[in-house]
Amino acid sequence: MSQWRQFLHAQATGILAVDFLHVDTVLLKRLYVMVFIEHGTRRMHLGGVTANPTGEWTAQQARNLALTLGERFGDIKFLIRDRGSNFTASFDAVFEASGTRILRTAVQVPRMKPRAAYCTSSG
Repeated sequence: MSQWRQFLHAQATGILAVDFLHVDTVLLKRLYVMVFIEHGTRRMHLGGVTANPTGEWTAQQARNLALTLGERFGDIKFLIRDRGSNFTASFDAVFEASGTRILRTAVQVPRMKPRAAYCTSSG
């Protein structure tokens, strides 16, 4: 592995991103899917699915992720998220309690946030 790839891999370890995807059902109901993506491994974690993602619901999904990851949760150094109203102070507090720094993307810059398709592709 080249030194550059090693450098990039080392930087990716400890970075987690979160985002919402939406799915429209056959009955024309929109569901929101919360996805966490580990940059270092490209591993995705399903946060949950709901028709109404509230701030309280997203905070609970963060707590659920903490339980799922166990000790690995403390290895998260940075969380990348957008400035959506669903990401409340309670959501951030779950990560900040373990020393994670919250990085918010700039306003109206969609390319600044990683996409699920990128993280699941080979390469």
